[in-house]
Amino acid sequence: MSEVRTERAGSALLITIDRPEARNAVNAAVATQLSAALDELEATPELRVGVLTGAGGAFSAGMDLKAALKGESPVVGDRGLGGLTEAELTKPLIAAIEGFALGGGFELALACDLIVAAEGARFGLPEVKRGLIAAAGGVVRLPQRIPHHLAMEILLTGEPIDGVRAGALGIANRVVPDGETVATALQLAEQIALNAPLALAAVKAVVRSQDPWAAQRAESARLMTTADVREGMTAFAERRAPQWTGQ
Repeated sequence: MSEVRTERAGSALLITIDRPEARNAVNAAVATQLSAALDELEATPELRVGVLTGAGGAFSAGMDLKAALKGESPVVGDRGLGGLTEAELTKPLIAAIEGFALGGGFELALACDLIVAAEGARFGLPEVKRGLIAAAGGVVRLPQRIPHHLAMEILLTGEPIDGVRAGALGIANRVVPDGETVATALQLAEQIALNAPLALAAVKAVVRSQDPWAAQRAESARLMTTADVREGMTAFAERRAPQWTGQ
């Protein structure tokens, strides 16, 4: 049985973790199938943006501890938890969060480029309550996203925050009523997909670079040689929507 479902919605790929009976916790099957879904997004030219969500009113409760005790790994190669937290994706990925995004679930969300949160969502990194740290990117990414002392409160207490608080801290791009996150995320995906795919990939490459200034120069120079840049300039001059080819 598939534990990760994919559905094309225009130029977006909706990816749903489908283990509601386990609050969409990540076991080996979820990790393998999520990694494959991300590969589908990357390999399909007509797909421009991904939206990641969970079934049954929860995003993900993180690593499946029962499966881990049986020896299952939620890590895929060098791509991290769920094949996502250390993956270098070229296409934008939006997390649509309903219900729990705890531990590894929160880390999956932090690995996305944008986050849409339901007001009643619960974000938390409770690993310290189990003698662990948020080692799938939580201790790295969270202090990069929000002020140091606020990140440290979440990391050191292990206590969750709701979607409204996540929005106030800047963790979430949008905070919407419960049940509306996927629709909102797909709207954001449509807006992003109007832009040049090579430029979107270049933005991501610069942002994650160890030397962003050098990466910025290299990506800008490369983009200036592309057909999409010429198309973008021509479309502007002709007052029409550009027709991107990704070339």
